Amino acid sequence: MAEKSSETNDEEEAETVRVWMVERGYTNRDLITLVYATPDGERALRNERAAATMGRGSGVSAARDIDPDRLSPVADGETVERYRREVERTVEKYDPDETI
Repeated sequence: MAEKSSETNDEEEAETVRVWMVERGYTNRDLITLVYATPDGERALRNERAAATMGRGSGVSAARDIDPDRLSPVADGETVERYRREVERTVEKYDPDETI
């Protein structure tokens, strides 16, 4: 089950889910693909960033708190297990706000 946190925004509570970085890759379009997953590996957020922004000190944090609606299910059981193991490793090694 994903770790949840709450914060108040304009008198309305927004629930977030903590996700941890599990994968980083590079595309032939000079983009960096980042994947963050829930601790159970069942849901993930994939996004792309320009490689140039990474070189200017725009680091990648170990964890993010995001809206659960932004997460997609991970369909492949092998990938779910890999993401789960990678979250465990990341949690042990880094603080949530630490740059990886």
